[in-house]
Amino acid sequence: MNQIIEQINPVLSAWNKRPLIISGPCSAETEEQILATAHRLAATGKVDMLRAGIWKPRTRPGQFEGVGTIGLPWLAKAKQQTGLPFTIEIATAKQVEDALSFGVDALWIGARTTVNPFSVQEIADALRGVNIPILIKNPINPDLDLWTGAVERVAKAGIKNIGLIHRGFSSYGNTAYRNAPMWHLAIEMKRRNPDMLFICDPSHICGRRDILLEISQKSIDLDYNGLMIESHIDPDNAWSDAMQQITPEVFGELIGKIIWRKENTDNTILLTSMEELRRQIDQLDDELMQILSERMKVADKIGIYKKENNITILQTIRWNEILQRGIVRCEQLGLSKDFIIKYFDAVHMESINHQNNVMNS
Repeated sequence: MNQIIEQINPVLSAWNKRPLIISGPCSAETEEQILATAHRLAATGKVDMLRAGIWKPRTRPGQFEGVGTIGLPWLAKAKQQTGLPFTIEIATAKQVEDALSFGVDALWIGARTTVNPFSVQEIADALRGVNIPILIKNPINPDLDLWTGAVERVAKAGIKNIGLIHRGFSSYGNTAYRNAPMWHLAIEMKRRNPDMLFICDPSHICGRRDILLEISQKSIDLDYNGLMIESHIDPDNAWSDAMQQITPEVFGELIGKIIWRKENTDNTILLTSMEELRRQIDQLDDELMQILSERMKVADKIGIYKKENNITILQTIRWNEILQRGIVRCEQLGLSKDFIIKYFDAVHMESINHQNNVMNS
């Protein structure tokens, strides 16, 4: 029955495809640009859905903010000529109404909108009674509750097909990416929604085209269900986000270079070997938790000593000694510096909490 429905509705056919690949320009600029991009993307045979920005929320005024509603018929025409379903970003109820009037196949809620529950609710109210897939990007700031809240609001409006887009998070001091991927947050969101479509937007994570393949591959290795990558017929002269866009032909080459992995295998020998290794991991995890528990008992004893002698919980010199020793030792043990710092930060905070309880008991 599902196959029959998909044949009748090509949008659902595309939506249910794994991996789902979405591509197109950051912004719709002209009709000629949209049609040329759509045809060249279709020629690669690598894309399932066309994207383009019609309304472009910008951080500061005075920048190009999209052509607006006049661009919608261009996408409808591109769909008619190439057969590619199209999707756009919306931020208001009026934009939802305009998009639906031109036969948009799917919509996505952008990061700047996800961060505002009032805006998400307005969109959800406008979607009531509509049978259309909705993608939701993570909020700009690293807040999974906001992301989850947006999903819940859209779901309560009766939308059945909801997907998530990981496009990275704004982070002070981040220099490697346009938006820090913070993979651990995306992984946690995927864990909370294991049956929901989950795709990556490498273009907005990277902010530049030279590392698109690296981030795309990493997301697929982490079992993402697809990619949204920006492409443009003349990237260097794009009206917005020029540095992160690639030509349709380069897009096709990039998709062809990705190693597409799967979550499971039917190879019984491999499964048996993996199961044995996983048992080892479970055993080591149990031992680690036991050791950490013993460590906290020692921290409790130190807390009693500090309480009796009116010594502060935080000992900066001692903490720096622990951290520096851990960094040196981690290099000898094949552990990354980034991991060991995060590990010791977590252990240190737990020790502080234990000693705080002792101090105030």
